Amino acid sequence: MANSPQAKKRARQNERRFAVNKARRSRIRTYLRKVEEAIESGDQTAAAAALKAAQPELMRGVTKGVFHKNTASRKVSRLASRVKSIGA
Repeated sequence: MANSPQAKKRARQNERRFAVNKARRSRIRTYLRKVEEAIESGDQTAAAAALKAAQPELMRGVTKGVFHKNTASRKVSRLASRVKSIGA
């Protein structure tokens, strides 16, 4: 348990940051789910549009510290290759 005023303030800040990051992560996952659903439906144009919308959200998560840069790049790369393979 935090005892010093500084530790109490840090605990409050951590709670606020956790809530913000949780919302960001949830928002990004929603975008990724939309891409997955478009891929499952087999509609390449819808999947490409969903991927185009999801990519900036993922990268914004990187700049905000929610995801690591390589994790986001890996996700985008794998989704892009799956979207591309729909037409083939």
